[in-house]
Amino acid sequence: MGAMDYLVNWGLGEGVYVPPWQVLLIGTVLTVIAAFVGLIVLLNILAHHPRPSLPSELLYDTPDRKRQKLPTLLDAPETEVSIVVPAYNEIERLPGMLEETVAYLTSTHAGQWEILIIDDGSKDGTSDVALGWARRKQEEGKVRDGEVRVVRLEINRGKGGAVAHGMQHVRGKYVLFADADGASRFEDLKLLLGNLKQIETDGLGCAVGSRAHMVSTDAVVKRSLIRNILMHGFHTFLHLLGIRNIADTQCGFKLFTRRACSLIFPSMHVEGWIFDVEVLLLCEKLGVGVVEVPITWHEVDGSKMSLVRDAIMMAKDLVVIRLNYVLGIWKVKKPKKVE
Repeated sequence: MGAMDYLVNWGLGEGVYVPPWQVLLIGTVLTVIAAFVGLIVLLNILAHHPRPSLPSELLYDTPDRKRQKLPTLLDAPETEVSIVVPAYNEIERLPGMLEETVAYLTSTHAGQWEILIIDDGSKDGTSDVALGWARRKQEEGKVRDGEVRVVRLEINRGKGGAVAHGMQHVRGKYVLFADADGASRFEDLKLLLGNLKQIETDGLGCAVGSRAHMVSTDAVVKRSLIRNILMHGFHTFLHLLGIRNIADTQCGFKLFTRRACSLIFPSMHVEGWIFDVEVLLLCEKLGVGVVEVPITWHEVDGSKMSLVRDAIMMAKDLVVIRLNYVLGIWKVKKPKKVE
């Protein structure tokens, strides 16, 4: 036995002589395995686990009809365009957004549109305000029953969860999700729709509203210093994680084909503010073409974000999203046939 050899007891009553390089190799392999297992466990703890929809959340209200069953993406489309609006405590901002939205849709897509408002567990009567607004518009002859629908989530899921829920229960051939604050000019839907139709292949496509061209304008420059610092830090972090093909991932104005919705949203995991990044990663994995379209946007008071807290959560979620897909922990669900 050489001076550098080790005596290892394997629990068999006798020692086995193992050269030190083999001991080092075995120790390294075991350490790597333990680290990998630990990483998987940690990612599972940190990862989002969307809850199943409750029975009441698969129903919708209109001013005239209560608690009708929601359609699904397996149904044939019944209208040209659907608008999904996630709303949490939005009694102040939602009516103005609806005014602009309905005015545009009635002038350009008469009889071929719907708005699906997803009330994400609001405490301020957002659903009642939305239904009251729709009732007044029906009385004025500007909205037909069923064109404005409201879904009430019993438990708050977060913006991403509300969007994912709504995007799976629409009737439209094309589906837009739009923020309830009305910050994006709704008329720019025509820009998204025109660009989407140009890249649409096999019924797949996504058009992303973008504010990237506005970085040097007053709409962005005059925002608070901390907000702009966090914005630039966020985009730097995205770049480091390899997400570089879209300049503005977070704009709440994105349009999809119906078939793209059926591929993307059943596979979603993230329910918080950063869900847009997972949407775009799934587009890449599923071969859904994406086009970025400059739109008009302005700052609107009343954001529900807590800048520092949510920025930290978004950074954590970015890492979790990337690692879960890189390591194959999160799987893309096989879609069912969609008309």
